[in-house]
Amino acid sequence: MDRNVYLDMISLEEAQQRITRHFGSRRLPKAMVPSARAAGRVLAEPVFARASSPGYHAAAMDGIAVLAETTYGASEGRPRTLVVGETAFPVNTGHRLPEGCDAVIMIEAVNPVSDTEVEIESPAYPFQSVRKMGEDIVATELLFPTGHLITPYCVGALITAGMFEVAVYETPKVLIIPTGSELVALTGEGTAQLEPGRIFESNSHMLAAMVERDGGIAETHPIIEDDPAAISACVAKAAEEGVDAILIIGGSSAGSADYARTVVSGLGTLLFHGVTIMPGKPVLAGEVKGVPVFGMPGYPVSAIVAFEQCLSPLLASLAGRSFEPKATLAVTPSRKVASKLGVEEFLRVKLGQVGDRIIATPIAGGAGTLTSITEADGIIRIPPQVEGLAAGPEVSCELLRPASAVGRTLVAVGSHDNTLDLMADEIRRDAGTVRLSSSHVGSMGGLMALKRRTCHLAGIHLLDPSDGSYNRSYVETYLPDRSLTLVNLVTREQGLMVAKGNPRGITGMEDLTRDGVRFVNRQGGSGTRILLDYRLKALGIDDKLIDGYTRDEYTHMSVAVAVLSGTADAGLGIYAAARALDLDFIPVVTEQYDLLIDNDYLDTPMVTALLATIRSQRFKTRVLALGGYSTDTTGEVVARF
Repeated sequence: MDRNVYLDMISLEEAQQRITRHFGSRRLPKAMVPSARAAGRVLAEPVFARASSPGYHAAAMDGIAVLAETTYGASEGRPRTLVVGETAFPVNTGHRLPEGCDAVIMIEAVNPVSDTEVEIESPAYPFQSVRKMGEDIVATELLFPTGHLITPYCVGALITAGMFEVAVYETPKVLIIPTGSELVALTGEGTAQLEPGRIFESNSHMLAAMVERDGGIAETHPIIEDDPAAISACVAKAAEEGVDAILIIGGSSAGSADYARTVVSGLGTLLFHGVTIMPGKPVLAGEVKGVPVFGMPGYPVSAIVAFEQCLSPLLASLAGRSFEPKATLAVTPSRKVASKLGVEEFLRVKLGQVGDRIIATPIAGGAGTLTSITEADGIIRIPPQVEGLAAGPEVSCELLRPASAVGRTLVAVGSHDNTLDLMADEIRRDAGTVRLSSSHVGSMGGLMALKRRTCHLAGIHLLDPSDGSYNRSYVETYLPDRSLTLVNLVTREQGLMVAKGNPRGITGMEDLTRDGVRFVNRQGGSGTRILLDYRLKALGIDDKLIDGYTRDEYTHMSVAVAVLSGTADAGLGIYAAARALDLDFIPVVTEQYDLLIDNDYLDTPMVTALLATIRSQRFKTRVLALGGYSTDTTGEVVARF
């Protein structure tokens, strides 16, 4: 089977330099547009004012216009009387000053005496409360230079200065070509079912939105199957018709059906194929008939990184605007992170302020895990010469959300539970700007995060095998010197999730050792794993006899998906996860799931809002609708340490 190879894996810096050298000096043609619709465009010519603003001496407030020298000598003891229409002229804000006047006395300082006379008790000075002619804009002066990005504020200035149309650079037009025989187009009707091996084509819609975010115009071509001749014909036609850039989605990797490299090199010049970044490695760039052409990876996160690193700067350059890198923040990684030497890794992280530090919690997920970036608050770029990050030392993080949101984020680390999603939604509904960021590393991971002071609270459900109690003994053992409060979130049913109809006839833990039964486990340190080991020990079952005991997943939903997909026959998890995916459920135990809160934050507005949320009837009603939960003690303080 023939496969592509990455021709010349180069660094991101080198890839960006090649794009700049080849296309960086290009600018799109000029176009005249009405000033009223010019916001977001870049000036292709300087703008000089045609009119002054104001175009006359104007009253800056309501009152009377006067000649200042006629008011000299006025005081509280010797008020000066002025005659309306002769030495005092009523004006409103913005009115042109009457002939012979050079000052305005505000209405609050004017005392009416009669219909024709007023008194003042203090003198005016020349140009008091007056906007002088040309105070804001003077005709013929430079208003904005070439390359200026027109903001909504600038629109007002342009029209005020008498400039009703301006010369701007044309908007970059980008053709997006999704390729792949496995793709299904979005029709608007929608369906939850797809044939095996087929996926909805979403990348073109995502990249089109990114093009428009960056000031371009996106056109999406219908899906082209894995046919190099058809892809080549489409690219050649688009280049002839004068688009400003072409994106081929998919087909840039090293698979046997990846044709982007062949198409670009066959029609024009290939600049590079393969960049030492992760995700985003398969990106390629070239030129066809003078048009930049990019082969975009099919994995969505790879496509996002490749676009923002290679396309965003180019689109800015074509439109004449400066490319502004993302704002950065110094953050502290919550744990050690390994990284591959020789590759620059774009690590997606959740952020939250804990004490005086901004804590960055890595999000698990590869290039195909779109939620790893939709849930991210920032990206830490790990240089190619570094093997990873250590927990503790600060590093720079590129922000995907405003920095102000970080200080309003509750950081929860610990065990996964489906009610955490409801809690995150409800707290946003109730508390507005407060966000909940939860990371699922198991109950013991949550305790260790609290120990390291890298979170505000932890979700835990740790069974004490000695007496069947939950959580207290672990807190006393691992966090003996900390001031903490344990609050119940829910009680819930844990059991074995099996396929609909229970085709393997599983009735309990004993059946997990049967030949042909495949199990999927939770990670070490999770409360569910501790529960499993406790039950296996009580039943005298050797875990080495269970096929899949060492196969780990980090959430109940991941376990449920493994069972639904048929890669496992059983997994231990909560009833709500089984119900969500229409799996059968064999109850094992009812357990207590609590929130362990650092008392340093117990009385903060964020935690106060959280507790109010979980104690609300609306939250409890939504939890009960999931199934397998009890909220009888939700929100109650279980213990104080």
